[in-house]
Amino acid sequence: MSITQALLQPIQVGDLQLKNRVWMAPMTRSRANNPENKVFDIHAKYYAQRASAGLIISEGSQISPRAVGYINTPGIYSEAQTEAWKQVTQAVHEAGGHIFIQLWHVGRMSHPDFHGGELPLSASATNPNSKSYTPQGFKDTVTAKEMTLEEIKQTIADFKNGAKNAMEAGFDGIEIHSSNGYLLHQFFNATSNHRTDEYGGSIENRAKILFEVIDAIKEVMPENRIGVRLNPSLHGVFGMTMDEETIPTFDYIVTKLNKYNLAYLHLSEPFTDVSEIPFAEPNIAERYRPLYKGTLVINSAFDQEKGNQIIEAGLADAVAFGKPFISNPDLVERFAENAPLSEWDQSTFYTPGEKGFTDYPSLKKEQVG
Repeated sequence: MSITQALLQPIQVGDLQLKNRVWMAPMTRSRANNPENKVFDIHAKYYAQRASAGLIISEGSQISPRAVGYINTPGIYSEAQTEAWKQVTQAVHEAGGHIFIQLWHVGRMSHPDFHGGELPLSASATNPNSKSYTPQGFKDTVTAKEMTLEEIKQTIADFKNGAKNAMEAGFDGIEIHSSNGYLLHQFFNATSNHRTDEYGGSIENRAKILFEVIDAIKEVMPENRIGVRLNPSLHGVFGMTMDEETIPTFDYIVTKLNKYNLAYLHLSEPFTDVSEIPFAEPNIAERYRPLYKGTLVINSAFDQEKGNQIIEAGLADAVAFGKPFISNPDLVERFAENAPLSEWDQSTFYTPGEKGFTDYPSLKKEQVG
């Protein structure tokens, strides 16, 4: 393979011309260890180092204080946070890259410790029976508070405000995190949504909040700068349990997304083996490529070879890489040269400071060293 490989071909996404199809997936790194949950200079360095990606999708950034569920994650709801993100977008743009911010609300995957003792919010009063990483370490999740209609409307407004702030901060676009067992995903699945009002019951009702979020966001930014992330066959992790309506719900969502002129749809292949789950879909790209007419991005445990293969097969337009981008800031260049990849140090994924964040060397530095 060479620079003619599928991953290294340019791609038009909305009105953006991206230089390749090697995208950086959103990854929580827990480095915003300050009282205001702001990014700072090491974040600018970290993202700029990886600016050769066709598109960087930032770590999930909470849209309100009620959206928090992990320690030291950056927000995008305050003026100070918005101002701080400007150094990141400027650094990425100066390095020739493009960056979207992922807008995040964790819902029930949180803990009262983050909310002054108040219960986390969710579609219904359910417990994901998982763990929340609090300032005092991992703690068991609790039964969440079912959101009132007023709280749902406020959350939609918070997504809109986050998108507005993102545009002010200089991001090229936003990704709506409606995946991985977080708030919007909790509305989609009947196992976590027991509501009997307009946001519960039918598939259309359970999906309604996502489309209301998109409709609100497109009032403050171009529709073709909005991405959506989904994880249809998530099962047994992040508190999610599939049932016979789960995949039909995602079929409905993906089909309806065709009515929008989105930047892209970002899908994850199953995080766990779902081959024994009768109502799961083990091959996400194969199922949804025929359904979705826009730019489709696929993610989860891809390497260079598999990434090229799935694009060549016409099942995806780009591939989002996660952990390989942690330890290989120049992942694109390594792919172009078919060079070996550096191994990541998992013990530093979520620790403060530059160690395991900005200190992984590029291939050129390794060769000089």
